[in-house]
Amino acid sequence: MKVLIAATALTGHINPLLTVGRLLAARGDSVVMTTAERFREKIEAAGLRFSAYDDGDAASYRETGLPAGPERYRREFARRFIDPIPVQSEVLRRLIEAERPDVIVAGSLFLGVLPLLLRTEPRPPVVVLNVSFLFLDRPDHAPVGLGLPPARSAEERAHYALLKAGMDAAFVDPVRAYADAQLAQLGLPPLPASLPHSIAVLPDLFLQPTVPAFEYDFGTLPPNVRFTGLLPAPKAEVALPDWWQARDRAKPVVLVTQGTLANADFGELIEPTLTALADRDDLLVVATTGGRPIEAVRGPLPANVRVAPFLPFDAMLPEVSLLVTNGGYGSVSQALAAGVPIVSAGLTEDKAEIGARIGWSGAGLNLATNAPSIPALREAIAAVLARSCYRARAASLARAFAGLDAGSAMLAGIDDVVRTRSILRGIAA
Repeated sequence: MKVLIAATALTGHINPLLTVGRLLAARGDSVVMTTAERFREKIEAAGLRFSAYDDGDAASYRETGLPAGPERYRREFARRFIDPIPVQSEVLRRLIEAERPDVIVAGSLFLGVLPLLLRTEPRPPVVVLNVSFLFLDRPDHAPVGLGLPPARSAEERAHYALLKAGMDAAFVDPVRAYADAQLAQLGLPPLPASLPHSIAVLPDLFLQPTVPAFEYDFGTLPPNVRFTGLLPAPKAEVALPDWWQARDRAKPVVLVTQGTLANADFGELIEPTLTALADRDDLLVVATTGGRPIEAVRGPLPANVRVAPFLPFDAMLPEVSLLVTNGGYGSVSQALAAGVPIVSAGLTEDKAEIGARIGWSGAGLNLATNAPSIPALREAIAAVLARSCYRARAASLARAFAGLDAGSAMLAGIDDVVRTRSILRGIAA
């Protein structure tokens, strides 16, 4: 089978699709992956063919002139994901013509697949792998993006509906209109629903790499949505540090990360966490800078702290007692699959929703802020470490993850849509 993989040029989007590519290649499929040139070495090292496109660094764009809020988030989303639609669409057109793929596997924010999905012309089946929470429209009328748990009463549902009207006016409707304008320039019809909901329901298959227990109840799901569990971790690209092997194993480990995107200011989470735990000689505090220099963490490091640019989470998490994170979906999923409870503090991008799910699931505490105070961090970390309920709930989620073979589920799903499309072509002929 010939497979074309298309990924947004962000590490957290590349990695899961690269894992799918490895699985496909390992069973003998021909795989070509397209994303920005800066990921060439990473993709070719995985044994996949590579085709570059120029995203103009759109995916990593950050709006620095506005405070956190709907306008900033709208501008960032439009620049990162909607503006590249024409370029990405043309890249897919050329690669489909050259490669004749049997299926396209795209990340959920590689919006260049939308023109394929909206046109009536014949096309390969499209499988979308989600890289975030399940962003279907909520049956309790909660707006997507504010990080609200499921409504518990009619009054709360009514309140959510009011909030949704405001969120739609400030973010959802402008984003949809902006996307529709891009699509119109390509001679395409408008989206059938909000942009997030459209991304989920338009593809032939939408793969959600988590377990139902970490998602809200959406009622009857669209037939194309499939939960898969956690993708199998690839071989770690970095080795375990020497200090990890030599540590005092009697001390619980607190792992701290701001991911690889929202990590421009370590004063938001990493630095205050290190300060909050500086006097905890009973803990080892481990922080990763997401690729930035260690020196970017300001101030002298407390004696109980170790810092590295990258860390092999898959090897470390089984021995970690707590993850402190701004809510990146990949690291949160890895932690829960390993039974690690979480303290979350993040509101940018999709992080408000991910943090809300952490709190709602009972697997940790959600501080619901981009810049938690040192006392708030100290108290939340102490609470999650001391109370067995958080670890018990994380362990329950780990068992749910263990019950799903994500690699097999994803490969089977891809095979199903290719087989179905082939059958439909035969009937049409």
